[in-house]
Amino acid sequence: MNVKKVWPLVALCLASACTTKNEEKTMTSGIDLKNLNTAVKPGNDFYEYACGGWMKANPLTAEYSRYGTFEELYENNNDRLKELIGGLAAEQHAEGSLEQKIGDMYNCVMDSVRQNEQGYRPIQARLDSIFSTADKPELFACAAALYKVGVPGMFGFYIDADIKNSSMNLLQIYQSGLTLGERDYYLDQDSATVRIREAYKQYVADMLAYCGFKTDNRAAGMMEDIMRIETRLARKAPSAIERRDPEANYHKMDYAALKADYPGVDWTTFFAAAGVDGLKEVSVGQPEFIHEVERIWKEESLDALKAYVAWKLVDEAASCLDDTMRDRRFAFYGKVMSGKEQDRPRWKRAVSAVETVLGEAVGRLYVEKYFPAAAKERMTNLVKNLQVALGERIQAQEWMSEETKKVALDKLDAFYIKVGYPDKWKDYTALKITPNYWENMENCSAFMLEDMIREKLNKPVDKDEWYMTPQTVNAYYNPTTNEICFPAGILQPPFFDMNSDDAFNYGAIGVVIGHEMTHGFDDKGRQFDKNGNLTDWWAPGDADRFKERADVMVRFFNQINVLPDLKGNGELTLGENLADHGGLMVAFQAFKNATKDAPLGVIDGFTPEQRFFLAYSNVWACNVRDEEIRKRTKSDPHSLGRWRVNGALPHIDAWYEAFGITENDSLFVPKNERVTIW
Repeated sequence: MNVKKVWPLVALCLASACTTKNEEKTMTSGIDLKNLNTAVKPGNDFYEYACGGWMKANPLTAEYSRYGTFEELYENNNDRLKELIGGLAAEQHAEGSLEQKIGDMYNCVMDSVRQNEQGYRPIQARLDSIFSTADKPELFACAAALYKVGVPGMFGFYIDADIKNSSMNLLQIYQSGLTLGERDYYLDQDSATVRIREAYKQYVADMLAYCGFKTDNRAAGMMEDIMRIETRLARKAPSAIERRDPEANYHKMDYAALKADYPGVDWTTFFAAAGVDGLKEVSVGQPEFIHEVERIWKEESLDALKAYVAWKLVDEAASCLDDTMRDRRFAFYGKVMSGKEQDRPRWKRAVSAVETVLGEAVGRLYVEKYFPAAAKERMTNLVKNLQVALGERIQAQEWMSEETKKVALDKLDAFYIKVGYPDKWKDYTALKITPNYWENMENCSAFMLEDMIREKLNKPVDKDEWYMTPQTVNAYYNPTTNEICFPAGILQPPFFDMNSDDAFNYGAIGVVIGHEMTHGFDDKGRQFDKNGNLTDWWAPGDADRFKERADVMVRFFNQINVLPDLKGNGELTLGENLADHGGLMVAFQAFKNATKDAPLGVIDGFTPEQRFFLAYSNVWACNVRDEEIRKRTKSDPHSLGRWRVNGALPHIDAWYEAFGITENDSLFVPKNERVTIW
């Protein structure tokens, strides 16, 4: 698991059934009846029943390939951020202050006159340096220098917890270099993928020609070299499904062994350019891929490698340069890949750029204005309610041995909970902001890399580090720190509504919390113990019984037609589907626990149980283009919104009871074919 209204999120009675019966009468159901399409029978298409009205009222605009409640919240947040950032941009601030850096970054992106006057000149010097190299070692050094300023190469690295020694950080090398992101775009032969591939080739040639490579059909020749190299990489790249296996993507060795086992890469030059000094140990995520990198640098011509390195620079910088380059980049990635019809307005791109460069700085100002500290405590209490419910669900499972249950409960009790915003903030003193957009992006990349190396290389893990900014509309579970995190950005309607009762709130934010908790016990998270180490802590036979039940989910989602010519990907989406299943089961139990002493009544014609499932479904309301469906099915571990409802709920017994679903309904799944894990 890549979202504002001004209330602080958890003001109400999520933590317990804390209202009296009289007070409950003033509560709303939280369900907007206009979101529904009651002409559809719930058991035939619950997604349309719960969300059909919303989808009709919120058709896709030209700017979006997918628009749902997440995007709606993102837009509301954007308005807040525009007010916050735009206000700073219009004022004078002390040199070096966060306010000055935020305002200047916003203004530089908004300065279309400067960008259009400069054209591609901001990258001209780096292009010249690429093509002036005399040999492959010199070119490799040039590519390594580009990596430091944010231009991807054929591989990359990050420093984070060693998954088998989670208290210490480890430098980890991973596959990169595929501009299209996934290997399938280079290898699949279906007509839709071939069309995308041909459009990509034209995009590459057009962009290179625009950047000066026009004579003697040079751009076309460079494009052929680039496609050949990227296709070679794709053939050796593990799939998105294979990359979900933590054991298969962990190969730890000391630095001397890295240089001995992969001698075709000049590691000394690469790490020196990145600023890594004193490297002791590494993990190579995808060994065969790195061996192919060695072969490519040995076998491909110097000119072909120059074309590849230059292309990575051009593509990475294009959205930060003039309108022509931005428009051409959008025409491919936005229109061809996702089906969008129109780029975002410049102010939204400026807000996004500021968040990319100064995310925590913006977050610090954001929470001061929009998220009172008291909300953290209230949300933490809610999370504890969900922990209790998940513990009860674990205890109730007959397929799990008592030995495994005990360790699972220990892991659950050890969850590190983060709510709202970090207790300490990133120091941006060393980051310099200039009037030039691309220069700022280079500076930011170098700053972030230097910060990561300084704070993490050969050092213990800092469990207080946040992996999302406070204003992010999302949440996450991190297995190596066994933490669940809920940024301030998601803690507002439609995920939480202070004016609505527990049925709504447990169905919305409650399921989100349960979802993240369940990630600690999904097919990937269950391989990590309470301390975040990759280890087998399951008693003999329990893992097999878990897999047997999880395979039911895989088969179910593999049979879903997401497009007429495309099935869902049950293997890729298994972890998220299991988390949805667990989130629903846990949140429903927590809801029943919270209201057992003061049961809720019928509101707007819906029972509390019905409102719970409607609230959950409304979170996933969206419209989406076919191109985006295809892209997400190839690469996204999350199922599409429609199937997070119509695929998840038929495995929840309480949903059948709430809406009277029978074997005569299209979504009915026989009891013995439902997923039974939590």
